[in-house]
Amino acid sequence: MTSGLRIIATAAALAVLFSGCRKSGPSSSSDEKARPLPPGVPAVQVPFASLKPQANWKIGETADWVLVGSDSVWVAGTKPDSVQRIDPKTDKIVASAPLPAEACAGLEFAFGSVWVPVCTQPPSMVRVDAKSNQISATLNVGPAGPEGGIAASADSIWLVTDSLGTLVRINPETNTIRQKVQINGGSFNPVFSEGTVWISGFETNVVTAVDATTGQLQATIAVGPKPRFLVADAGSVWTLNQGDGTISHIDARSRKLVATINAGLSGEGGDICFGGGSLWATLFELPLTRIDPATNRVIRQWKGKGGDSMRFGHGAIWLTDYHAGTLSRIPLQEALKP
Repeated sequence: MTSGLRIIATAAALAVLFSGCRKSGPSSSSDEKARPLPPGVPAVQVPFASLKPQANWKIGETADWVLVGSDSVWVAGTKPDSVQRIDPKTDKIVASAPLPAEACAGLEFAFGSVWVPVCTQPPSMVRVDAKSNQISATLNVGPAGPEGGIAASADSIWLVTDSLGTLVRINPETNTIRQKVQINGGSFNPVFSEGTVWISGFETNVVTAVDATTGQLQATIAVGPKPRFLVADAGSVWTLNQGDGTISHIDARSRKLVATINAGLSGEGGDICFGGGSLWATLFELPLTRIDPATNRVIRQWKGKGGDSMRFGHGAIWLTDYHAGTLSRIPLQEALKP
């Protein structure tokens, strides 16, 4: 979920209240310029400049990974490497926590802390205390690489730590690993919903379901090519597939693929989240896409500079412009305008 925090009893309550999304930028802006722009869905495109944000913040040289809590929003930035905390009631940055390196695999709030995987050498993870807004612990366990993710269940933190598919389960009381689960290699991004941890398999084109109580594998579902970022909400799981720009829609109960949505969002980076009755996606040059989850149809797509990371909460879409290093708050009603 990157800065006033919600204090909740369990991470399960967090998953009910707010939707999640994950992302990271490409290796360099020159690489981005060399690639063809994603096509999107031209028939429903309008200028991104037509959207009017409620507020904008300059976060750093880059801005990435957004986390929404019940009384706060956090966002990670670089130069300096930090996570900044925003009060959504006042739209003011109220705290900044320095990091030992760039946040590179998502943010999660649970157990009174913001958990931040960082790309130190070797990779590690820091725990930022919600009361002091400062690092309270550093864990010698870290993400498999950038463009990864992190999830929280009712009693654990979940993180993939290597390219072989080692999903670790961390005890928040001791900050130590309590269990290791072997899943498909090349899986990097977990999310938690209703007793299940869902992990996208970027190199195997699958989503794996793991029981969050026992750690047992429950199912493997084939999806589109190179699924990276995903969200689980409203009885569904959706993956943003970097290989062909489609979005795969899985029914969480039957664990079956029920639809493939042609969104034209191919390429590195991007993000996906759910909120306000819609599915939302972002990618460079196509900062915002709205999808109807009932019809699996792209309704509107905003084209222009910006995009790459988002979350939904407090009646708004919180969207970064990675390269400009900014975060914008776009009211839901603004995005729903005809």
